[in-house]
Amino acid sequence: MILSTLDIVIVIAFLALSLAIGIYYNKKNQSIEDYFVGGRRIPWYVAGISMVATTFAADTPLAVTELVGQSGISGNWLWWSFLVGGMLTTFFFARLWRKSGVLTEVELIELRYSGKAASFLRGFKSLYLGVFINVLIIGWVNLAMIAILQVFFGLSTETATYYTIGAMLFAAFYSSLGGLWGVSVTDTVQFTIAMTGTIILSILVVNSPEIGGLDGLKNQLPEDVFSFFPTIGTAAEGGQVLVVTLGAFLAYVGVQWWASWYPGAEPGGGGYVAQRMMSTRSEKESVYATLLFQVAHYAIRPWPWILVALCSLVLYPELQGAEQKQGFVMAMRDYLPTGLRGLLLVAFIAAYMSTISTQLNWGAGYVVNDFYKRFLAKGKSQKHLVLVSRVVTLLLMALAVFATSLMDSISGVWAFLIECGAGLGLVLILRWYWWRVNAWSEISATLAPFLGFAVSRYVLGWEFPNSFFLTVTFTTVVWLLVTRFTKPENAETLAHFYQKVNPGGWWKPFQEADERTKSFSRMGYLAVGWIFATVFVYACLFFVGSLLFGEFAQKAIYLMAAVVSLLVVVYLIRSKGIFEDAK
Repeated sequence: MILSTLDIVIVIAFLALSLAIGIYYNKKNQSIEDYFVGGRRIPWYVAGISMVATTFAADTPLAVTELVGQSGISGNWLWWSFLVGGMLTTFFFARLWRKSGVLTEVELIELRYSGKAASFLRGFKSLYLGVFINVLIIGWVNLAMIAILQVFFGLSTETATYYTIGAMLFAAFYSSLGGLWGVSVTDTVQFTIAMTGTIILSILVVNSPEIGGLDGLKNQLPEDVFSFFPTIGTAAEGGQVLVVTLGAFLAYVGVQWWASWYPGAEPGGGGYVAQRMMSTRSEKESVYATLLFQVAHYAIRPWPWILVALCSLVLYPELQGAEQKQGFVMAMRDYLPTGLRGLLLVAFIAAYMSTISTQLNWGAGYVVNDFYKRFLAKGKSQKHLVLVSRVVTLLLMALAVFATSLMDSISGVWAFLIECGAGLGLVLILRWYWWRVNAWSEISATLAPFLGFAVSRYVLGWEFPNSFFLTVTFTTVVWLLVTRFTKPENAETLAHFYQKVNPGGWWKPFQEADERTKSFSRMGYLAVGWIFATVFVYACLFFVGSLLFGEFAQKAIYLMAAVVSLLVVVYLIRSKGIFEDAK
């Protein structure tokens, strides 16, 4: 496909704007605190939108299209289930991350733990997460962008790869200039463009002559495709609704959100989500930023993607299996007029670059703050560290290019991340609220899943969800035994952490009796807020779906649930001060 002059002008204008933002915010980076957490001065709404923009990668609409193609709307429960853990982070951990004062998630390790074990864990995680996992994720996103360019322009794999590397180089350049301020502001602009573009695409495709509006769409697809909830069973008996075993459903909804580490959905917060929490202006703003992220990520973004995905089932019935994800890009190619075609291409470039720039920035933060500065360059000036941060950003990009050349599928990466982090999540949650968790607890919980996964898959021959349950159980037993038979962290470290963060929970040796009572009372209110906020977002998600598809009875139920849940959350915020610092 050849772009018109107007399309090309739109693409160039977008790239120029992104570069201008990076250059403008370059002067704000006088220290690594400025570079990696924006000097802790980023407004909550910018931080929240930046989180959403990062999760809106180039592959996300394609993944949703494939899920809908294979399992109907209910297939999205594979990622909708993460809301429960995301809202847990909002209510129980966002304020604590901001209050800790650390620069990265990994730095928390030596605030919470002590001794050589803590030093080892911090150094190991800085490279494991900042380099190894980071370049895998970037490679994953690169594969999606290459596929988009191939379908949209009919390019060869080699040519599409060159264009993708060029876009990544551009993202690396402006993110290395602007630091987190530049990344976050660019994310806000890019997310606005990306959502505007996908909404316009969904309207044009739904109202095309081939579809005939939402009523026409419903008439051309089986009724079960529009179901919001999966069917519990043993096998699909025709139709396209997601059919899962009871074990798989429990794994997704009841276990995975708290037990398994996964980028962007880390139990207790972590990665770029924690980075954005720590970049806000106050503890309360960190909570509001994360709450905005959960609402926008789960309740606002999905429906334009889902509508295009449903239309692609009608428009491109020849696509089967993994090929169904191409339906989204083919709809862009076939149904967008001049100008809008450039806008949608910009939307995908924006989604791609917002993810890449964030991955490079927080990955560089781990390498520089938690490895280079901590172990190799103590006492170096802030100017030196900022320069090294920019160099590391570009080096990570080069490694990601190499990793991309070795990858041909994202499914293996997804399985690795989910199952080789199974069981770690509970330690990441409890290290805030239980004084007895120590560095060896986290080390064992980090390493044990690899053994559990290997045994379940390659010795017993089990598949998900049985392999997942075994790995979670094995990891949990291992880290609890390790905790029982190793010494607690020294009292000075624990007392300092508790006084600085004041998390509440099971810190009896460091709490007065009345303080402990207030702590658990506060946690009770937080738990109620967490549950009702989760119900609110799900109710909003399904209300919009019911509104689109004319399900009036369901619409009324979801609207009522949303209103009641919102009133409860607002009451807890205003009357109980659940987001205020504990007294």
